[in-house]
Amino acid sequence: MVSKATDYLISQLGYAVSSADDFRSCWKQIENFMDSNGIKVFNPDVGRTLLHHEFKDRGVQDLSNEERFFYKSIIMLSDFQETGHIKILHYPRKKPIVFFGPIGVIINAFLDYKRIEERLSIIRIRSYQLNLSRFLRFCNGHNISSICDIDMVVILCFLSEMDCGNETPVSVVISALRGFMKFVFDEKLLNTDYSKKIPQYKSVIQPKLPSTYAKGEIEKLVSSVERSSTIGKRNYAIILIAVRLGLRASDISKLKFENLHWNTNTIEIAQFKTGKGLVLPLLPDVGNAIIDYLRFGRPKSAEPYIFLTERPPYGHFTTSNVVTHVVQRAFINAGINIKNKRFGPHSLRHSLGFRMLEQSTVLPVISEVLGHESTKSTRYYLRIDLKSMRQCILDVPPVPPDFYEQKGGAFYE
Repeated sequence: MVSKATDYLISQLGYAVSSADDFRSCWKQIENFMDSNGIKVFNPDVGRTLLHHEFKDRGVQDLSNEERFFYKSIIMLSDFQETGHIKILHYPRKKPIVFFGPIGVIINAFLDYKRIEERLSIIRIRSYQLNLSRFLRFCNGHNISSICDIDMVVILCFLSEMDCGNETPVSVVISALRGFMKFVFDEKLLNTDYSKKIPQYKSVIQPKLPSTYAKGEIEKLVSSVERSSTIGKRNYAIILIAVRLGLRASDISKLKFENLHWNTNTIEIAQFKTGKGLVLPLLPDVGNAIIDYLRFGRPKSAEPYIFLTERPPYGHFTTSNVVTHVVQRAFINAGINIKNKRFGPHSLRHSLGFRMLEQSTVLPVISEVLGHESTKSTRYYLRIDLKSMRQCILDVPPVPPDFYEQKGGAFYE
């Protein structure tokens, strides 16, 4: 069906081959989703289930451009499966930003300069429009109608009242304003170059805390996996490798027979992400799960890869998304609380590193087990080791009573 839908885009709707291939790539993800969930036949209900799995209750207007394209591709394939035709979906365009008043005229001239002389992209121009519209709203709200009324006090008041939320970093707004004020000075509309006086803004963005799960939750996840079916045996082995060894999804999906060394009870791989060699112990429960899948679950195939798709033609996973979907579906089926947390294979990797920290394992050992190139990556986990951080708490020395009695206690009444 994917091939027919692709041909329809090219022959009936006049899509370029490269554009049709973009849709085809999205449709391939449906195959991975169906394979990881044991679904044999695609229908619109499967498409709706996939969209809910990916986006939950988010509306189309809340999606990024890339997510909208994926959403559009699923709807189009569902439409083709049901009717044999594809309707082109159109989304409302973003409202244009219009600048009014004397200051607005100067902003438009500045944008034209950026667009024509510096040949900035549409995205960059849009960014300038959004940020300078904030400044113009501020000016209008404070009865500042002339460019001559703008001085350093106005600029600092605007910056102090600015509330960008989580959408736009403050540094981006400052950069746009600095560029505009430089243009105003160069055009001799102001005698002072305020672009040089606008303060620097240094933003330190801390990486998000990794999502981790308690030991009991991990054991609940493992025990909840159905192991009687062929796909269940495969999924159990995948999840156990992620839980016990902390392998990345990319490395699990590319695991080959040559990586298993039964004589030494080790798994030896070259990590897909870093290319660095990694040797891990082939733990008994992991080895038994792999054997169970190879003997009673894996389709007969000459493929060198251990884990294969469930539907013919049986082949290896073309992307790591299959592994991700297997783990995510297991979390949901196990009823584990995943609210505001990631719940893919990487969360199992983080959980393993966190448990090792709790057991007072030194960073170089954790780094070696997780295959990090240096302990700098492993330090990332220190911020969630509350047990160890509590040991670093310093006692606050008591304040002597005479401190509060200074000048008759006048300052502390």
